[in-house]
Amino acid sequence: MHTARPSDGARPDSRPTALTAVREVSRAIQASHLFVYLVPETAEEAAGLGVTERGPAYFAFRSAAMGAVPWQVALAAFYNFSPRAVRRMTGVWDAAPPERWQAARFVAVGRALRRVGVCLTPDRIAEARSLIDPVVAGADYAGKTLAAANASVALPSDPLVALWQQITVLREWRGDAHLVVLAGNRLGPCECNVLQTAMGRLPTGLIRATRRWSDEEWAAATARLVERGWLTADGTVTDTGTAARERIEAETDEHCAELWAPAGEAGARRLASLLTPIDEAFTAAGTYEQLR
Repeated sequence: MHTARPSDGARPDSRPTALTAVREVSRAIQASHLFVYLVPETAEEAAGLGVTERGPAYFAFRSAAMGAVPWQVALAAFYNFSPRAVRRMTGVWDAAPPERWQAARFVAVGRALRRVGVCLTPDRIAEARSLIDPVVAGADYAGKTLAAANASVALPSDPLVALWQQITVLREWRGDAHLVVLAGNRLGPCECNVLQTAMGRLPTGLIRATRRWSDEEWAAATARLVERGWLTADGTVTDTGTAARERIEAETDEHCAELWAPAGEAGARRLASLLTPIDEAFTAAGTYEQLR
């Protein structure tokens, strides 16, 4: 994997990056990665491999970097999906091997980036790579299953898609870290979905349809959160629940602070700024309307 030196003004240091910068760049990373799950190009490329259902295609694309793993391994890596949701990926490796799914994912990403007109000049891509590559290369991947798998994927020749893959590594790194924090706070796979929807972060209908927790499981998770004082009896989030969710996010930031040390605070903030056109282009194209 190619690693470039950080640009002037964003020299690495040995100190953990300020948590406000960690939060800022983490949001930019997530916003720059998210479109892949929502654009029509992804579904079209999956159909070309013989899979037309959204759920199985999602798991195939996101699991491909790990190789032809059984659904139980994907379940362990993804955490907040029910076993019945992930089990639906059975057979995706018969439709096409993981390397074809990975290649198709890159094709979908490139097509989508071009369709919405993401405006990143070669100079901006090169600068972003100079900041993100040392972070990817220097990351500790112990316990970071999806991040490690994506870091092992050969970068495509398209510079913008290659940048997106580096973004994906770091998106999955924070996600892997977040699962450790969720478990440490005794927030189970169904409960974290209930809390997210109660706080209005994601539409309940979308989460129920994609994560596929049963009515009984959803109700039991809600009851556990009520007992902890995080939700009221009618499912409304409490001040205690809001504070707990912010604490979990802050703990995840703390977990990620060392990750961003190669870029430093200035480099992390600069990378966040450089990636902004990706989110802006997909937002302007209406990609995220279904999440509202």
